[in-house]
Amino acid sequence: MKILVASHTYIVDLNCQKLRALSQLESGIEVTVVVPKRWRPGGVQNKIIATEYRDEGAFKIVPIANFSQNQQGLLTFGTDLIALLQQFRPDIIQVEQGSRGLAYTQAIALNLLLGLNAKNIFFTWWNLPYKLKLPVALLEKYNLSHSHGIICGNQDGAEIFRQKGYKRPIKVMPQLGVDEQLFTPQTQPELADQLGILSSDFVVGFVGRFVPEKGLLTLLQALISIKDKSWKLLLLGRGDLQTELLKIAAENQIQERVIIIESVPHNAVPEYINLMSTLVLPSETTYKFKTLTAIGWKEQFGHVIIEAMACKVPVIGSNSGEIPHVISDAGLVFPEGDVQALGSCLTQLIDNPEFAMRLGCMGYQKVMDKYTNQALARQQLDFYQEVVNSKF
Repeated sequence: MKILVASHTYIVDLNCQKLRALSQLESGIEVTVVVPKRWRPGGVQNKIIATEYRDEGAFKIVPIANFSQNQQGLLTFGTDLIALLQQFRPDIIQVEQGSRGLAYTQAIALNLLLGLNAKNIFFTWWNLPYKLKLPVALLEKYNLSHSHGIICGNQDGAEIFRQKGYKRPIKVMPQLGVDEQLFTPQTQPELADQLGILSSDFVVGFVGRFVPEKGLLTLLQALISIKDKSWKLLLLGRGDLQTELLKIAAENQIQERVIIIESVPHNAVPEYINLMSTLVLPSETTYKFKTLTAIGWKEQFGHVIIEAMACKVPVIGSNSGEIPHVISDAGLVFPEGDVQALGSCLTQLIDNPEFAMRLGCMGYQKVMDKYTNQALARQQLDFYQEVVNSKF
């Protein structure tokens, strides 16, 4: 089976591990990854990334000239994509730019024009209902009508397309897996000493953006409600909410129990997660954000949850978006924004170390079974085979 995957996501080599694993599952599988030659990720990486060609036998990364260097929906590729498609002649074309991405429209059109007879699949994270106006509505209609399968990063996304009348195969799985060699249980005594964390401290951890929709104010208030317990709060990340968090901590005389680490390379994140007694993702659905095609945000997956699970750290999450599906019975879930309920979850873990350890082991086993790059590669191949064998 020849598989072509196109996305700006794979300009980062670490993000390619699932696709590498896919190319190694069975003999005869070839995976070619199309990435933009130049891309500006934005955010903290305010620079243009130039990608390079890589040939690892059955797995290749091929940079293609691109139009738009930082807008996912507007990304399209140059004419060198035509030569690649003619030479490679894939059985599967998967574009990971959403249901209305121009790159997906381009891939569908070239598939037809070149007579490749490949199956068209797209990946999307979007998980809130939306209404489209012309011409974007026509663009999505064209893409959906030519799609042989969809991979959604969450259950809500899959339900949206079912409600739109899409009847072909849909698979729910995240875009990226966990590197279990990097995210693994490992004590960190030196880092603990450096940060002033004692063995008797119950470390409540958070990794992500310091913004209201991530629920940090709810988490802080929940900890204030149980400040008689021996806990410390370890926050990894940055954002506009930092000043307010520190102000509230000072007003409640807990500022010495709050540790903020602003800049951590991804390969060092496991060291900090391994300091945590629990990781909390208290995300909160909001309808304050507005784009051209939709209003609102809710947690699309919560990748840090499975990273913590891989380190045997018990997890607590709100019921926003995909979080309860990711955690299921391998952690604790509370109603988003509910300070009292989150405080109760934290108390359960603080007061019952054996229960916390049991949850950590359950989460670890779930990740090993379902969310490693190897496990996701197998799920993706099984889905491709379902699409190929589908009557549609």
